[in-house]
Amino acid sequence: MTIAKPDFIEGIAKGMAVLESFDTERQRLNATLAAARAGLTRAAARRHLLTLTHLGYLETDGSYFWMSPKVLRFSGSYLASSRLPRALQPTLNRLAAQTHESFSAVVLDGEEVVIIARSGSYGAPTRTLAYGLHLGARLPVHATSTGCVLLASMSAASLNAWLKGRMLPRLTPHTLTQAKALRQRIAQVRADDFCIATEEHELGVQAMAVPLRNMQGHTVAALNVVLPGGPRSEAQLQHELLPLLFDAAREVRAML
Repeated sequence: MTIAKPDFIEGIAKGMAVLESFDTERQRLNATLAAARAGLTRAAARRHLLTLTHLGYLETDGSYFWMSPKVLRFSGSYLASSRLPRALQPTLNRLAAQTHESFSAVVLDGEEVVIIARSGSYGAPTRTLAYGLHLGARLPVHATSTGCVLLASMSAASLNAWLKGRMLPRLTPHTLTQAKALRQRIAQVRADDFCIATEEHELGVQAMAVPLRNMQGHTVAALNVVLPGGPRSEAQLQHELLPLLFDAAREVRAML
């Protein structure tokens, strides 16, 4: 959405940029680091950090700042009020109970995908992945099955804009880091209508995803199953789990 310049509040934009500079790689920032990440001067970043601390969204030891639990108000309000996570949760729970695997619903947000709903892993040992699979977890688009599914739903122009000048960091030896290879992968995903990613985001972890479309045919999210442990063959995954994902996608379509 674009707005008229007089309606744009620059101070709010800068404050949000500082808040968004905290992530899984940098949980604690000083004014210098926050300034570099948010594209501000050190003095401006310091003022925003102090203001956010005063409002209770950050905590500090006098030098470094980190997020406080108050920031969860935003995600909590979204999860409580958004129709999408509430519509998908029963289906995720049913799939997990049926298979003893872990399922998630994910949306695209810039260069990351965000988990908006997830099941538990019923009857199976719980394993914590390096980057976590909690609600609100943000994962790199290019190295995830859900990310590739969501990229495959884009128009050619939107995909070109997304890829233009973008770095694709290597997370494992299996991560696609070249735009040409990623384009080929996306074209295949578009043809198949699903994606399998094996150890591209984390070693020892495999995932398979399908698009979740509304009644107008627009992809609004992706549904995936995450499988820690040794990789399974793609034929096995397509036989055992892909039909369940496709059935679930059809089941929830009218609610999206």
